[in-house]
Amino acid sequence: MSYAFLPLHVLHTARLGPTMTRVTFGGERVDECASGGFDQRLKLFLPLPGQERPVVPVDDPDWFTAWRALDPSIRSIMRTYTVRAQRPGELDVDFALHGETGPASHWASKARPGDQVTIFAPLTADNSGVDFRPPPTATRILLAGDETALPAIGGILESLPADVSTETWIEVPDPADRQELPSTPIHWLTRTNNEHLTEALPAASITVPDYAWIAGESSTVKALRRHLVQTLGMDRRTVTFTGYWRKGDTEEDLLAEVAAGRTPHTEE
Repeated sequence: MSYAFLPLHVLHTARLGPTMTRVTFGGERVDECASGGFDQRLKLFLPLPGQERPVVPVDDPDWFTAWRALDPSIRSIMRTYTVRAQRPGELDVDFALHGETGPASHWASKARPGDQVTIFAPLTADNSGVDFRPPPTATRILLAGDETALPAIGGILESLPADVSTETWIEVPDPADRQELPSTPIHWLTRTNNEHLTEALPAASITVPDYAWIAGESSTVKALRRHLVQTLGMDRRTVTFTGYWRKGDTEEDLLAEVAAGRTPHTEE
């Protein structure tokens, strides 16, 4: 089995900006999580309010169906997140905060050392949880995303070889959400200044990249992909695009689509 359920607990938290917090997890089995680097993702299960630990059918081979069949009053919260960084005994996950409206955002804002979670994580570095897969010959790469994609962008930039040049576009809610990242140039856009990816990137004069990676809100991601393919003439096979969320829908709405046999192009 290339994936496994691993029990973890919170070691500590750190606020990165107005709308981002980092939670560092540990546990006896934390080092079994084998991150492939770049935009490595995993499933994170959070307890409901009042629960000591998440309720997850870890012993059921068809765990997703079994999890869906649980009574919503006890069923754990499941979300997909990026492994921002990993060290011996520690694993970092960055959470985009959006108030009390989302259960994962609410949990992360209240997380304290000792709080228990479960992850469904890869056990081998070469796994299906990595979407960033440029052609071996790519030397010019474009990255674009909103704050939900910021952890993945950070992981990608830190994992790239030195001979690969990047141009990065990131839309965040507030100027204070900007982070130090190992790349130039980085074009920071802030919604408080009415700056948006769907307007700024198409209006910019950029060198056509060998490969592009885009993630964030679903409709924004699709609009940027159309620009790269239809306007700039990129081969659609060299553009990786992932909707981490979809405006107007909750994670539960999207999971219901998956259960019904449809696959929404979203993650978080």
